[in-house]
This record gives sequence, structure tokens and C-alpha cells, in this order.
Amino acid sequence: MTYPQSPPPSDPWSVPGVPAQPPVAPQGPGPVIMHIGDMGVTSAVVHTPAGDIPLPGSTWMVHDYWHNETKIPTWAIVASIAGFCVLTVFSLLFLLVKVTIPRGTVQVTVTNGTRQYVSRIAVTDQAQVTAINQQVNYVRSLAAL
Repeated sequence: MTYPQSPPPSDPWSVPGVPAQPPVAPQGPGPVIMHIGDMGVTSAVVHTPAGDIPLPGSTWMVHDYWHNETKIPTWAIVASIAGFCVLTVFSLLFLLVKVTIPRGTVQVTVTNGTRQYVSRIAVTDQAQVTAINQQVNYVRSLAAL
């Protein structure tokens, strides 16, 4: 004896005779508001490569580390080599030319409870340092809400 079979339901967890519920999407923390180094900040969470840190109640610290690098520019080396054939003594004066290049990193640290993450951002001028400080001050205001 065979029994009439109904077609299999599209959802294996559905119960016959009960209307299917629409799937509930998980509520995420929202879109990324800004990026500070390799961290993405949303309205509720700070996304880091080491994991998420809650934004409310977090503390932010910024430290900038600068050093000046002195070097002989490439054009001075080329001019001294090219001029060595013509004016031997005077061409060596090009090697006295020095250029100072400011370089540094800005270290941004976010801490919430026992969770902490440090991001190091390479900078080449003071305007970049100011922009990072402004971004961190904005995120501090979001964390205090």
C-alpha cells in the first residue's frame, strides 16, 4: 500500500500547515564611520585585525614619534660622479649637500577593559599627525556617548 506524498518543503525546518517566518538578519554594528590606520570604527565596535573591541567606554591614546634623517640627495651623487672627469676637486663639493627628511610614526592605542590594540601609522609631515589627532578626538567623542 502506498501513501500519497507531498512535495518536500523548501525549508527543511518548516512545519507543514504553519506559514514560514522570514529569516531574521543579524543586527550588525553598522557601517564603518572611519578608518584609523588598520582599524575600522563603527558606531558600536572598533574592528581590528586582532578582533573587535566595543567602542562605548573605550579609551584612546595617541603618541607621535619623529626622527629626522639626513642624507645626500641622488642628484648630488650623480653630479659629483659626472663632474669628477671635468673638475676633480670641485665635483667632490657636491657630496657636502645634505637633505633633512622628517619621518615618523603615530601610535594609536585603543583600550577597553582587558582588550587593547596598537596601530602604528607612518607619517611624513605634521599635517598628517594633525589629521590623525582630529580623527581620534572624534572617535573619543563617540566612545563617550
